[in-house]
Amino acid sequence: MGLRPRGGGKAGAQILRPDDAALVAQGRRIYRANCAACHGPALQGEPGWRTTAGKAPAHDASGHTWHHPEKMLLMITKQGTMMRGGRMPGFSGQLSDGQIIAVLSYIKSRWPDEIRAANDRVSGRP
Repeated sequence: MGLRPRGGGKAGAQILRPDDAALVAQGRRIYRANCAACHGPALQGEPGWRTTAGKAPAHDASGHTWHHPEKMLLMITKQGTMMRGGRMPGFSGQLSDGQIIAVLSYIKSRWPDEIRAANDRVSGRP
């Protein structure tokens, strides 16, 4: 599975599928094995992430993950990033595109409806 969004690749098409129970369950397992050590088992982030540069941020509704378009979240997860004095490694050599989509779908599934809707708007969907 590639990083093609649903909807034929149109701008703003849905990539993540937070309502797909099987995909979300897969994403939860992958998250626990690859992400929870830094970002927390409940998506809460590393202690002190708000005030200390280099700490892994939360991916729950209190964090800023939902402020970014889905395509950007995919690229950050694949390629990694240097932000706030820290470094998130890229997972392109460790996880497939489908596995990354599953993890991000799991994360998005944990957000309240209003946060999901805000992320949809940021991602170019009404």
